[in-house]
Amino acid sequence: MTLDALLPSAIARKAEEIGVAKAGMNALSLLVLAVLAGAFIGLGAMAATIMWTGVAPVMPFGVARMLGGLVFALGLILVVLGGAELFTGNNLMVIAVASRRIGLGALMRAWAIVFVGNIIGAVGTAALVFLAGQHELAGGGVGQTMLAIGKAKAELPFAQAFFLGILCNVLVCLAVWLCYGAHTTTDKLLAVLFPIAAFVAAGFEHSVANMYFIPLAMIVKAFAVDGFWSLTGATPDAYDAVSLAGLLHNLVPVTLGNIIGGGVLVGLVYWFVYLRRAGQG
Repeated sequence: MTLDALLPSAIARKAEEIGVAKAGMNALSLLVLAVLAGAFIGLGAMAATIMWTGVAPVMPFGVARMLGGLVFALGLILVVLGGAELFTGNNLMVIAVASRRIGLGALMRAWAIVFVGNIIGAVGTAALVFLAGQHELAGGGVGQTMLAIGKAKAELPFAQAFFLGILCNVLVCLAVWLCYGAHTTTDKLLAVLFPIAAFVAAGFEHSVANMYFIPLAMIVKAFAVDGFWSLTGATPDAYDAVSLAGLLHNLVPVTLGNIIGGGVLVGLVYWFVYLRRAGQG
């Protein structure tokens, strides 16, 4: 066995086989692995939130964003190395559809189960983070960061969120693609680290991360005690956009953008280059 990374043509064939395997997985296993992935992304988002708290006055914007992105990469590292099912990475399953190895119904089934599981894991992690009192750290500064992130995401215009979602999942699926070609833990860590740090630093939108960020802001807004608000000098009224409607306003365009970015601009492009002739045969 060689330790050299797989060539792109071999990665394409491996991605096709992985798509077939994911489509054939039983629903309960798929759901549990999806819950884990949502939780893992939430843990990465939690770490990034702490990293960003209080850095604005002392660090240049780009440096602060990149450091948060490097920490956020923990989420996909856990997904890839720990074994879990992430909706955005699973957009690469379109390769197996294009090769006619699975049907559109099987794809939609897998995506739907994983999407629901990711929501459960991400929201559950948000609830645990709140119950652990993370929002009270740094004199309530971490909670203010949580609220600010949720507000900014919930207020994004539909079209902007859509295009930010496309750009995000191009990088996420390229990270997953590179991991398919890697052989060692170190290879996979490096494959994940820089694409994920780049998308976070650039402010692109990831649907599963937003399943954590916005619900966490909603929880803080609804359940933080009076002492938190008096300590931070903020009020719940300043966060009207942080709501279920705001969550949907973000998730719909971001999810659609993620599908196009990962499924079309990465998955179908690589299928067209490396696998279409085999499919025609």
